[in-house]
Parts: sequence; structure tokens; C-alpha cells
Amino acid sequence: MARPRKFEETRAVEAAMRAFWAAGYEATSTQDLCAATGLGRSSIYNTFASKHDLYEKALRHYMNDRNARLAELMARDLPAREKIRTVLWWAVEPDPAEPPGCLVVNSLVELAPRDRAVAELLRQDTARRVELVRSALETGRARGEIDPGKDPLALARFVAATVSGLRVATRGGADRAELESIANTALGVL
Repeated sequence: MARPRKFEETRAVEAAMRAFWAAGYEATSTQDLCAATGLGRSSIYNTFASKHDLYEKALRHYMNDRNARLAELMARDLPAREKIRTVLWWAVEPDPAEPPGCLVVNSLVELAPRDRAVAELLRQDTARRVELVRSALETGRARGEIDPGKDPLALARFVAATVSGLRVATRGGADRAELESIANTALGVL
């Protein structure tokens, strides 16, 4: 019995996401995508309108997965500082089964300056992540966990920028001690 098309598409998007994450958009060829997904060239183009279409779907898949995980953490009844430490340590101790760095950060650098559609997706994603963290920090401030003189929105933007920096440092070969130093310095700001 043949697999349903939706299963094939989901599996292909996940595999393509990992290929783009590892090599970037430009460096990932159609042949690379065929190898990663197990689909032939015609199947890829019958399922997705273009390489760019597949990339956008892969990027959305990545963002949805990461944002669901972040939303779940931020909704938990934990001190705000513990939530932020967890987010930072996701970058300090990335899953070894995943490519280094972050598909969002890679896309910000590689495509956002010249691709309006991707830039808008990334802008919306950043706004969503910042809002999730801001809300948790606002709650923490109301509970007395965060200095009342500190702006939760500015702190949330700082956390997002720090996580991006950690992802870039990881991709650049920073060791664990360097990453921990950055994360601990960021925690000291809260």
C-alpha cells in the first residue's frame, strides 16, 4: 500500500529542513534535496512548486516546532529566570543529532537581506518569540523575580539576540566553556 501524500510531504519537509539547516539555501542543490528526502527530482517538483517553496515550508516547519517548544516552556509555572536559563541552555547544549546553529539565524544572514518573503516570515517569527519571552518576563516582574526597573520587552529582545549570538558562536566552533560564559553573562542581566 502506498503512503499517503501528506505523509510523504511532511517527511520530505523535515528532511529538507535538515539539509537546508546544515548547508544553507544556496549551497543545497536539488540533488542534495533528492538525497535527503529520498524523492526523485520530478517528485520534488510535483510536490513543491520550487526549491524556494520547499525552503519556505521547511523554515515554517522549523519555526513552528521551536516556537511550540518555547510557548510550552514560557507557559509553565516556573520562575522567569529559570525559563530564560532553559532557553539559553538550549543553545549552550544543542541536540547533537541536529546540525549546528539555527535555521532561523542562518536564514536571517543568508536570505533576509534579499528575499522579502523570507524576511517577512523571519520578522513575524522574531516578534512571536520576543512576545512569548516578554510575557513571561512581565509575569516574573509582577512576582518580584525581575527588577521592576527593567523593561521586559528590552530584556526579551536581549534574550533573543543572545540566543542568536550563541547559535552563531556554535556554528563558528565555540566550545562549551565559551557558550556557558555568554549565557551566564546574559543571565546576570536579568
